[in-house]
Amino acid sequence: MISPAERARITFRMERWRSIFGGIIETAGNTFLLLIATRVFDLGPWAKALIAAGTSVGLLVSPLVVNTARGLGWEPSRAISTLLALGGLGCLTVTLLPHPIVYTAGCVFALLTSTCAIPLMTQIYHDNYPAEQRGRLYSSAFMARIASAMIFAWIGGQILDSTPMHSANPAASSGASMERWRWMTSIFAIAYLAAAAAVRRIPTRSLDAGSAIHPLQGLRFVREDPVFRNALMAWMLMGFANLAMLPIRVEYLGNPRHGLGLNAAQIAWLTLVIPNAARWIMSPVWGRLFDRMNFFRLRVTLNAGFAIGIATFFMSETPVGLVVGAIFYGISTAGGDVAWGLWVTKVAPPEHVTDYMAVHTFSTGIRGVLAPLCAFQAVQSLAPATMGWIAAAMIVAACGLLIPEIRAADARR
Repeated sequence: MISPAERARITFRMERWRSIFGGIIETAGNTFLLLIATRVFDLGPWAKALIAAGTSVGLLVSPLVVNTARGLGWEPSRAISTLLALGGLGCLTVTLLPHPIVYTAGCVFALLTSTCAIPLMTQIYHDNYPAEQRGRLYSSAFMARIASAMIFAWIGGQILDSTPMHSANPAASSGASMERWRWMTSIFAIAYLAAAAAVRRIPTRSLDAGSAIHPLQGLRFVREDPVFRNALMAWMLMGFANLAMLPIRVEYLGNPRHGLGLNAAQIAWLTLVIPNAARWIMSPVWGRLFDRMNFFRLRVTLNAGFAIGIATFFMSETPVGLVVGAIFYGISTAGGDVAWGLWVTKVAPPEHVTDYMAVHTFSTGIRGVLAPLCAFQAVQSLAPATMGWIAAAMIVAACGLLIPEIRAADARR
């Protein structure tokens, strides 16, 4: 029998290793797979929107994953490890079969495997980390992910910058070009497999097979718990705005139609390196605030930062404005990482943490699939600056939904 302290120590050590490889995977979904889709495969807006929504598709199917793992009586670590290994196979398939349709499908599949088991990871955090240290331990491990993403963003930008792009037919590209982008997808495959090996070593208890329910039955908590319901509504508004503008950052910076046409290294700096530097610095601060601060007050503060970052980034065409917007985005994302991954532990009964998180990830998946599809269609007719203002207004509205919860918490105190 492993003691609680030893369980927390092993979990933290393995989670740091998983986070290192997770940072590399994160750059794939946020920037590099979209860059390859645009400049190597010349994919259209629908295909790019599908890739941008890949991680959200994983969130959408997360209740099914939780229900399946519970029905099989699997340990969360086993289920997560299996899914990450499948993601690695998806990246290998993309590498070996360079066809636009295979690339689109393979990217979506790989990205969804990285997120569909998030509720199971939340259960691990709940079971293995002490409640009073959960935010600090989570953010400390997450710093490894941020540092890894930041470092690999620079490396990946250099790799793709040396790649001759703008080829509608990858088979007709030069051998050097094919080799370069294949290096990237091969690295992503290795990262998936290494992350799978790390998480498999985390000690976890098997989920109760006897409590298996219909995948969407957890939605009953939305009806029964008004605090949970109100928080989900606020997340929906804020998350839709943020997820819509996330892939548009790459489109705005890289597509000459919008007047910037930056190269891969410059895009990597503005969408990955600079935001992740701010994120890395602020992550431990937000982790400690999560442990000590009222969650809804914390969420409103983060929302304000996202609104400022989006408005600044898309209203500016100067390097200074783009950098300031990227910094605000990184600072807010640092807090969002902790809040998004752990907030249900603040409101859910201990026996229903996985179910609450599955509902949360499911709703995130809905907006995550719809937001890029809407955004890539909207950017065909609307200026990115206009879209930025619309997104900022949605985030402000989300803050308004949380004000009553802050007042209620203050009254209870």
